[in-house]
Amino acid sequence: MSRWGLTIPLTGVPLAEHAGLVAELPALGYTDAWSAETNGTDAFTPLALASQWAPELRLGPAIVPVYTRGPALLAQQAATIADLAPGRFVMGIGTSSDTIVERWNGIPFEDPYKRVRDTLRFLRRALAGEKVKEDYATFSVKGFKLEQAPATPPPIVLAALRPGMLRLAAREADGAITNWLAPKDVQKVRGELGDEPELIARLFVCPTEDAAEARAIGRWMIAAYMTVPVYRAFHEWLGRGEALAAMNEAWAAGDRKKALEVIPDEVVDDLIVHGSPAACRARIREYVANGLTTPVLAVVPGGGLAPADAVRALAPSND
Repeated sequence: MSRWGLTIPLTGVPLAEHAGLVAELPALGYTDAWSAETNGTDAFTPLALASQWAPELRLGPAIVPVYTRGPALLAQQAATIADLAPGRFVMGIGTSSDTIVERWNGIPFEDPYKRVRDTLRFLRRALAGEKVKEDYATFSVKGFKLEQAPATPPPIVLAALRPGMLRLAAREADGAITNWLAPKDVQKVRGELGDEPELIARLFVCPTEDAAEARAIGRWMIAAYMTVPVYRAFHEWLGRGEALAAMNEAWAAGDRKKALEVIPDEVVDDLIVHGSPAACRARIREYVANGLTTPVLAVVPGGGLAPADAVRALAPSND
């Protein structure tokens, strides 16, 4: 069964207004709903609601930061959604970014690889119902046990942008989550992850045939993300370091206008899915053909379509 996910909540739509659309998703061919956690909703509340609005969907956060909640609270929240969606919940964890962790939450962004590894190992044991008493490299847990462990412990997938984390996901997790990549990049990611684990990617989709509109939106998004150190390093690894060098230089100098202007069209076209809804669906299928297991659409406003109408137009049931 091929998967086709949607990011919830939709940009600009209050969470409380999602019930009807989420209930429609299975009939439209969507199999998954994935949340996010940056500066909008938290990761778990939309999933709790979706578990009741559309009991057929698989649900997951992409991703929950490993720093901004203690290990025990992470296990509790994962167990809660696993109970609401038995056998249909996937726990997605990752480092997030220094901006979110350190600048916004006042938590040191230290030893990210070790922190993810330790959290993964802790969650495996806690969600299996074990009592955990362990000194990990980045935290200690002294006798935590879930009051009620999930009957079906959820799979755990890791946000992974570069070889070290991808290899950790391959060794110890059930898959990897990535984003901001082109179809041609999937094979490089697969080269580190291997062919078997699930690979999930959030794809930014702007269903408009006005390429200038899509590129203008895309430039803002690319500048906001690619100047963050973890994403800058990711794209240097993928081979876009030279193409994005002028943007990074202008951004570092405080010239935001120039930073946007010097992003090449081909980079925007690589990283933002745009065009007619049919063209967007075809582009998404290119990712799958190159080895992506689960595309997760993040609908970017554009083309005059209301968000719900864009979701319907991009549905796989239209093919």
